[in-house]
Amino acid sequence: MRFFKPPPSPAIATVVLSLLMLLAPYLNLQFIYLQHHWRLAPKGVYGDTAMVVSAHGLASDIGRDVLAAGGNAFDAAVAVNFALAVVYQQAGNIGGGGFMVYRLADGQTGALDFREKAPLAADKNMYLDAEGEVIKGLSLAGHLAVGVPGSVAGMVALHEKFGTLPWDVLVRPSIYLADEGFELSEKAARMFNRYQADFARLNRHQPIVVRDQKWRAGERLAFPDLAQTLSRIAKFGHDGFYAGETARLLVDEMRAGGGLITQADLNAYQAVWRQPVRFDYRGHKIISMPPPSSGGLALAQLLQGASAYDVAALGHNSAAHIHLMTELQRRTYADRATHLGDTDFVDVDMAGLMAADYIAARNADIVPDRKTDSKTIRPGLVNVIESVETTHFSIIDPMGNAVAITTTLNGNYGAKVVVKGAGFFLNNEMDDFSIKPGYANQFGLVGDDKNAIAPAKRMLSSMTPTIVEKDGRLKLVVGTPGGATIITSVFQTISNIIDFNMSAQQAVHARKSHSQWQPDFVMLEKGTLNIGNMIGLMRRGHQPYSWPHFTYALGRVEAILVHPDGRLEGAADYSRGFDDRASGF
Repeated sequence: MRFFKPPPSPAIATVVLSLLMLLAPYLNLQFIYLQHHWRLAPKGVYGDTAMVVSAHGLASDIGRDVLAAGGNAFDAAVAVNFALAVVYQQAGNIGGGGFMVYRLADGQTGALDFREKAPLAADKNMYLDAEGEVIKGLSLAGHLAVGVPGSVAGMVALHEKFGTLPWDVLVRPSIYLADEGFELSEKAARMFNRYQADFARLNRHQPIVVRDQKWRAGERLAFPDLAQTLSRIAKFGHDGFYAGETARLLVDEMRAGGGLITQADLNAYQAVWRQPVRFDYRGHKIISMPPPSSGGLALAQLLQGASAYDVAALGHNSAAHIHLMTELQRRTYADRATHLGDTDFVDVDMAGLMAADYIAARNADIVPDRKTDSKTIRPGLVNVIESVETTHFSIIDPMGNAVAITTTLNGNYGAKVVVKGAGFFLNNEMDDFSIKPGYANQFGLVGDDKNAIAPAKRMLSSMTPTIVEKDGRLKLVVGTPGGATIITSVFQTISNIIDFNMSAQQAVHARKSHSQWQPDFVMLEKGTLNIGNMIGLMRRGHQPYSWPHFTYALGRVEAILVHPDGRLEGAADYSRGFDDRASGF
């Protein structure tokens, strides 16, 4: 599903909107003046001791219960992650991967990379035809799109290092959910219905979610094969997924469907501990994810670029504010396409790209009254962005440990392939590689040889799990799904809190915009601008695109803010009609 097609030219759109503005009083069109205001946000969930925020209320409650039973943030993370693999299957997973940024109560920080890898049999040109052209869809759907999963290895690694409660106790709630079933929300039913044709076309068997009649909210759905897989993981840990029966089922699925993953790939997979990206913004310390995620470095460029401006004086979501963010974003995403890749395979000049003089020079040609043409920043052209799905959860425990974890299957339900007999969806993360220099992936993101496919290489990501400190104390845990929009949503949420003094729920609830260099448009969530500011943006030369269903990707932020009095405010993005919930005590 595409987010947008090219919008009309700014000149034509400006004329049309100006006429509507003049005619509004006479044609009862006052609605065009409406702009969502962040002050209208509902209150967040408050707790004095602990907080969990995730994409589903059942998962958040399970994490809260783990903390209430004496577990720490890492114990809760394991339980939440496996629960999401059951109740939020379009993104929660054991067949994908992700990243974690953490901060211990004593101030120590770190990062865990459990991103998927290219199979050992993968090669640079595997999605190209004999003429060197991209075979459309081959990296997106079906068995050949699947990277080696890392989620289970990641959970095992963080539990081995920081866990306190027994592993099997933490996996047990997800087994119960899969075995006994749970009631489908309206969104869950809608999502299963939306992809019925893909599930039927891309699987060699009939997954349990495929049926003739539509799924309805309130129906109870169980996943017995997934329950058995989770039981093996609970009993054997790492070997419950990467060896034994689950591994056999996964390898058989790959072989039967023409995929590349073998037992050798599963044997070789390991999660990796990394040093997080650290930088300052207006007296705050920001801690975020390093490559193969582009999130931390891109966030550093955006926030440090914004630090040269009095952002608050521009007015939240004014034409001037959106213009500045767009200009910063264009340059950041051009750098992402040019310089970033898996640092286990390529050199990335992190220090240089984050240096104050480099960022100042990069942004020196930004002017307040006119956009910069993306083609002058770096050549290239992208016209469309496809739909995406990721999930994030944030946790603070009673001891003060904090965890930010973002995981994904990439697109909704990944490759749409369910492992026969094991009951879980597989990712389509191979599309996150640059399958051909200058060719855009499903998020409209382009890259070069630094992100080319290579055996056992991790593909570049936009996931941006982030923690913020103030005066040496924990202040914010934040992250979001949304493919390419992850970086800009986290950027705006942090700025909303620091620059505009919003509460966590206000910052999450506030409407957001996105631009990524290519395509050369500004994507606006419905309600971001009023008509006057929309015209002001167009007069600067921007091409805005407002789409009422943009919230499938933009927003969805899961945040926990530590207030000066020590209270925890959990902010889940339920205002846009999703199942996200905060749960604390």
